[in-house]
Amino acid sequence: MSYGCHSGGRFFDMLDFSKNFFELFGLPVGFIVDTDALAERYRELQRVIHPDRYANASEQERRLSIQGASRINEAFETLKDPIARAGYLLSLHGVEMDAQKETTQDMAFLMEQMALREELASVREQADPYGAVLDLSERINRQIKSLVGQMAVQFESATPDQLEAAREILRKMRFVEKLRSVTEAVEAELEDELS
Repeated sequence: MSYGCHSGGRFFDMLDFSKNFFELFGLPVGFIVDTDALAERYRELQRVIHPDRYANASEQERRLSIQGASRINEAFETLKDPIARAGYLLSLHGVEMDAQKETTQDMAFLMEQMALREELASVREQADPYGAVLDLSERINRQIKSLVGQMAVQFESATPDQLEAAREILRKMRFVEKLRSVTEAVEAELEDELS
């Protein structure tokens, strides 16, 4: 479905910015997202609403174009990232989270994360630091993949218990994602040292 650039701002009437991000992209509301359809729809929307197309339009149309492009970018970034998508879905179900204040109370999970962080901290002491960080990175990615799979199940019927479980999984996903970022930084440093 493509929208043409119409004069008089009719296009902006067609693109309802009160829609949620899934509706904006014509996708079903759910954790599993067709990333190809998301990317295709993103390109299509950007092509139609890009501010450059409205350089000679009225002030209102230029402003709406900028707002629309910004909203489309925000929606795309949210829907393509599993952590942001999970948080957004929870908010659509009325569950608000404060990422800065919420943390998991799962002690076994926290101990495992501490062990992985200690392993990362001592990676340079290994005989093959780069190989060790790649192995660690692979295990972290498997953890994230497992959490993403668990998250998908929670939104199938989104009962209050499932939403609470999704909230807990999201806490863990954020934790593991931070570890992945630090691990990738160490991996990049080691790669630079090797070259």
